[in-house]
Amino acid sequence: MNSSVKAKNVRFDDDSMWIELSDGRTLGIPLAWFPRLLHGSAKQREQVRISHHGLHWEALDEDISIEGLLAGRGDMMHKPSAAA
Repeated sequence: MNSSVKAKNVRFDDDSMWIELSDGRTLGIPLAWFPRLLHGSAKQREQVRISHHGLHWEALDEDISIEGLLAGRGDMMHKPSAAA
């Protein structure tokens, strides 16, 4: 995985998180992948800290790596519910 790709900007709409990357790509990530973000307030989501390692929300106790997102991984702490 290319660890030189970094987040430049993060924004939200009702259903997704949009991450602008340093290589020009924009990732659209469903908020459903990250329940803490999904259930957090708009104000809490806006309080993201972009670092060398990824994204961090202190109030929501959420850390997301760009490498993990590029690999297609969502919240690794919550197991997906079984399909019906």
